[in-house]
Amino acid sequence: MVSHIFVQSNGFMITRRDIFQAIADPTRRAILVLISLQALTPNAIAEHFETTRQAISKHLRILTECDLLTQKQEGREIYYQLQIDKMKEIDKWLSQFRKIWEGRFDNLDKLLLKIKKEKK
Repeated sequence: MVSHIFVQSNGFMITRRDIFQAIADPTRRAILVLISLQALTPNAIAEHFETTRQAISKHLRILTECDLLTQKQEGREIYYQLQIDKMKEIDKWLSQFRKIWEGRFDNLDKLLLKIKKEKK
């Protein structure tokens, strides 16, 4: 997985992973869907998967490093929640392809209608 290291103004180094490689994993996509409904603890998330708690923690770390999730401490529990703005960035990037394909489908609809009219 591609990752980039950045140095913050306070001197600490942080790693940022490639978002698209992160969401390429089906388990991470499922976690995003699950968390989109409500903030959950790692244990609550792990209950939905047939994998180890450690594997889920690794997925959560990757999603957090990509800024797709944020952590919120409530007492002794840590809750993960979806970072909506980052999801909007992904949607914005994908929209360029959506427009291309919608245009192609519109052209196909027109062609099929033309063929249908010519057969009458």
